[in-house]
Amino acid sequence: MSFETRKVGKLEVLTSTRIDVPHGFSTRFGGVSTGYLSSLNLGTSRGDLPENVRENYAILGAAIGFSPEDTVFARQVHGDVVASVGRDHRGQGLFTPVTQERDGLVTNVPGVFLTIFTADCVPVLLYDPVSKTVAGVHAGWRGTALGIVRRAVETMCRDYGAVSRNIRAAIGPSIGPCCFETHNDVPDAMAEALGQEAYGFITRSGEKFHVDLKGINAHWLRKAGVEQIDISRDCTACQPDRFWSHRITRGERGSMAAIIGLPEENR
Repeated sequence: MSFETRKVGKLEVLTSTRIDVPHGFSTRFGGVSTGYLSSLNLGTSRGDLPENVRENYAILGAAIGFSPEDTVFARQVHGDVVASVGRDHRGQGLFTPVTQERDGLVTNVPGVFLTIFTADCVPVLLYDPVSKTVAGVHAGWRGTALGIVRRAVETMCRDYGAVSRNIRAAIGPSIGPCCFETHNDVPDAMAEALGQEAYGFITRSGEKFHVDLKGINAHWLRKAGVEQIDISRDCTACQPDRFWSHRITRGERGSMAAIIGLPEENR
């Protein structure tokens, strides 16, 4: 099992062979945005023209299998709130405001496409083929320390009858331990949450530390009973020409999206 890169014209999107419902992790390529947002910016708060963002969703949706009107956005605050959403929530974020703060989304409703945003943070997509439940999770370092991916698994199981051993996970492109150099606040937060287990994902380099956020999220998933986990090797900070990286651009950037949804039968 591994990640694959799909190209449609100039568009480039990554998918996991573990997940066989419509999904994808976007790159910077294939959109209509211009200037420092060139070209596939999917964030509505990055200073882009609304019509450009919507056209970018139309381009991405044609490749993955959704319409822009199907999307439901997270409202990310680097927390651990996971919200269950349904058909009535479609369009929140792209066409109507999102009022609830939430870094994770879960649904079992076909035609609802969960959308989370990253530009170094860890995107995680989850799918249970038995209960037909999907989830999208934004895990920054604070959300990682809070175990938001475990919260998403718990929500899938509690609200929709998923079983953790059936869940398939895809951890997408994000900043890797090669580039995620931090002060002691990050490793301290991980150690407070995981104890000695955290130190297998932390390397000291002088006065600073390198932290493997993908590895810690995979560890949380295993603790929650998820066995099938696909992890992208791509580091966003190593490839700023291909991925949006907040650290490299110092905030002058667009946003990538990780999107997943259940197909409608007669689409």
